[in-house]
Amino acid sequence: MANAPPPPPPPGPWAATFALNSPGAAPVTHTYPLPAASEVRPSGPVPDILERPRDKLRASEVDLGALQFLFAEMVAYAQARVSGIADFERLLSTMGARVGQRALILLAHRKETSANPKKPRRETRLLPTLLWLHTTFWKAVFGMQADSLERSTESGRSDEYMISTNDPLLSRGISIPKEMTQLSVEAYAAGIVEGALDALGFVRASLLTQPARVTAHGVPTAAYPNRTTILIKLEKSVIDREVAMGGP
Repeated sequence: MANAPPPPPPPGPWAATFALNSPGAAPVTHTYPLPAASEVRPSGPVPDILERPRDKLRASEVDLGALQFLFAEMVAYAQARVSGIADFERLLSTMGARVGQRALILLAHRKETSANPKKPRRETRLLPTLLWLHTTFWKAVFGMQADSLERSTESGRSDEYMISTNDPLLSRGISIPKEMTQLSVEAYAAGIVEGALDALGFVRASLLTQPARVTAHGVPTAAYPNRTTILIKLEKSVIDREVAMGGP
C-alpha cells in the first residue's frame, strides 16, 4: 500500500529574507506574525485593479516593506542560479531590463494620451532623454527622482553618462555579506535603465561598433553609505548620430 502523503504544515508566520545568505551559512530571516482574525476588519468594497482607469493609477499603491520583501526574494532566486558576482549582476540586470521596457511603454502611453494623442512623438535627442529618465521615469519607477545626472569629463570617455542616487530604494532592505562586497544589487536598477534606453534606441549594441552597456557601481560616502551610480556607456553610433543632429 502506498504511503499516504504527509499532512500539510500547520499555519504559522510568514518569513521574509532581507539578507544575502553566505555560502554554507544559515539563512537570515525575520518573521512577522499574521494578524488574528478579529484584527482584520474590511474597509469596504475595493474595486478590482483591472477595472480601474489605467492612466489614473499614477500614485504608488505598493507598501515599501512589500516591495523590499519581493526584491529580497528575487535576489535569493538569482543567487541560487549563478556561480559568480558577474553572473549575479548580469541576471539581476536582465530581470530589470524587462521591467524598464514595460515601464517605458506605460509612461510613453500616458504622456501621449495626456498631451497630443493624435500626433504622438518620441524624443530622439540624447540629453533630453537622459534628463527625462533621471526625473520623470525615475520618479515613476522608484518614487523619487535621482539625485544627479553627469557626463564624464575624463579624456576619451565622453560617451559615458552617470545617474547617481544617494539612497537607493532597492538597497535599503538588502544586507551584503563581507565576502560579496563587490556585488551591487542595484544592477537590477541598471537593467531597468538599460531596458528603457534600449526600447528608445539609445543603447542597442551593434556587432560593428563598440557595444553599449549600463552598469551599477557603489560609490559610498560618509553621509550616504549606499550611494550608487548607474553608468551609461553609449555605443559610437549613438554619439555620431547626436553630433550629426547638432548635439555635443
